[in-house]
Amino acid sequence: MEIKTLNNENFKDIVSNATKPIIVDFYADWCGPCKMVMPVIEEIAKEHTEIEIYKVNVDESPEIAREFKVMSIPTIISFKDGVLNKKIMGAQPKDSILDLVK
Repeated sequence: MEIKTLNNENFKDIVSNATKPIIVDFYADWCGPCKMVMPVIEEIAKEHTEIEIYKVNVDESPEIAREFKVMSIPTIISFKDGVLNKKIMGAQPKDSILDLVK
């Protein structure tokens, strides 16, 4: 499954109308740990079609990052029924990321 990008225009609509659990990766193109975690996120997206995976570039959408108090990146947040469920910071292993939607 493709990882789609969320921004100020589509974030609220997509998150609030999701029928599956959502994982959102808050990242920046210049961030080393973000680059390390991206292959793990891509692997989860391929293996777990029951989860919707998105990413938010904090440089392009700082308002969303502020709203969810993203202070360091990568920050990975899960949403369930349109509401923030769990949040982890830093480059995390696959199991930790998947735990966000359990």
